[in-house]
Order: sequence, then structure tokens, then C-alpha cells
Amino acid sequence: QVQVRESGGGLVQTGGSLRLSCAVSGFNIGATAWYRQRPGNPREWVASATSGGATNYADSVKGRFTISRDSAKNTGYLQMNSRKPEGTAVYYCKALQTRLGRPLKDNWGQGTQVTVSS
Repeated sequence: QVQVRESGGGLVQTGGSLRLSCAVSGFNIGATAWYRQRPGNPREWVASATSGGATNYADSVKGRFTISRDSAKNTGYLQMNSRKPEGTAVYYCKALQTRLGRPLKDNWGQGTQVTVSS
């Protein structure tokens, strides 16, 4: 069964750190991305990593967030440091499912709430 599930959200103080996890089941983790949706705003891209490990970040999080994955655990991560109050949002993981090396489907998790207190 294909499933993507985020965890690790919660309450963090301004300046603090938090690590989100993205557990993938039903296919091997490869390219992943993190998005967030702040209250009253559309979902926005935060960071992504290709299957080869190349990473990209939104300017607003560059230097503070790190995207990574552990293939042995079939899990992706988003390490978030130096949190800011505007980072309060629901964070979503997207994992690309492939077949024979070709993109098949983007799979989304249900999201995990992160609240940054000022």
C-alpha cells in the first residue's frame, strides 16, 4: 500500500529547531519535496531533493532548513533551524513514485502542524 506520512510537528519557540520526518511505504523513496501552508495562504514550496541528492530551497528558508533522506529507512527529513513565527504552518511531504526509472505519481502526506511561538 502506497503511503506517505509526516511526523515530528509540534510547538517550537522562535529560534528553536525541529525535524520533520516523511515515512514512505509501498515504493522506494527517491525525489522528495516539502511544502507548507500558512493560515489563509496557498500551499508553498519549501525545499526539494532529487533522487540523485541535489537540493533546492526557497529563499525564505535557505541556510536554515536542510532536506535529506535515509534510503535504508525509506524516510525523508526536513531539519528546520532558527525558526521564525511566520513559519507556523502545516507542512506537507511529497514523494515521487517511479516505475522503471520513469515518474509515475506524486504522493502527498496528510501534513503535520508546526507552530512557532514568539
